[in-house]
Amino acid sequence: MRMIRAAMMAAALLSAGLAMASPTAPRNGAEYTTLASPMPVAPAGKKVEVIEFFMYHCPACNALEPALAAWVKKQGDAINFRRIHMPHMQNDPEAHLFLALEALQLDVAMHDKVLHTWHVEHQRLRSDDDNIAWAVKQGIDKQKFLDAYNSFGVQTRLRNLDKLLSSYNVDSTPTLVVNGRYLTSPSMVMEKNPDVPRASLDAATFQVVDALVQKAQQEMAK
Repeated sequence: MRMIRAAMMAAALLSAGLAMASPTAPRNGAEYTTLASPMPVAPAGKKVEVIEFFMYHCPACNALEPALAAWVKKQGDAINFRRIHMPHMQNDPEAHLFLALEALQLDVAMHDKVLHTWHVEHQRLRSDDDNIAWAVKQGIDKQKFLDAYNSFGVQTRLRNLDKLLSSYNVDSTPTLVVNGRYLTSPSMVMEKNPDVPRASLDAATFQVVDALVQKAQQEMAK
């Protein structure tokens, strides 16, 4: 009898634990983690900073992009959204391309075009020459692109990317960081919510991000 009661109690506790696992009520250490040392946030008034760590060649980043773009548009002036390209290797050409486009203030305008090149056209931009040829094909002035690509600022930021990733404790893509403090990703949400269908994973991920943005807003209001 005692064994039966113990088994019933264990089942009840397990069910309760599963019930508490929800993207709408994310838990620290489960659907998200909190950085031990918060990172500086770019000044933007009352806006909450949201950073996507991504890589151009990353299939999961490409798959997340439509939901991410819709979510960012929905937030309007509530957030300050930006991207950081995770380096795939030292002096990574992909990250180098992103930083050059960012320096030219073309990173947003060209983002979908780079993803299309990689994931639809299956053209691999894996060298400086590939990047230069691609930029020219997109109508970017070659000399302006080269000036940005080879600039001291871009070269310095490229060298410092590994250190930056370490500071944010990011080791995979896509990863989203809210206000320099809270880190989440589709893989974290999926791991702790195995009952969420894969088709609903993006929506579940942004439920977590919504909760973290609200949490950050409440903290900023104190």
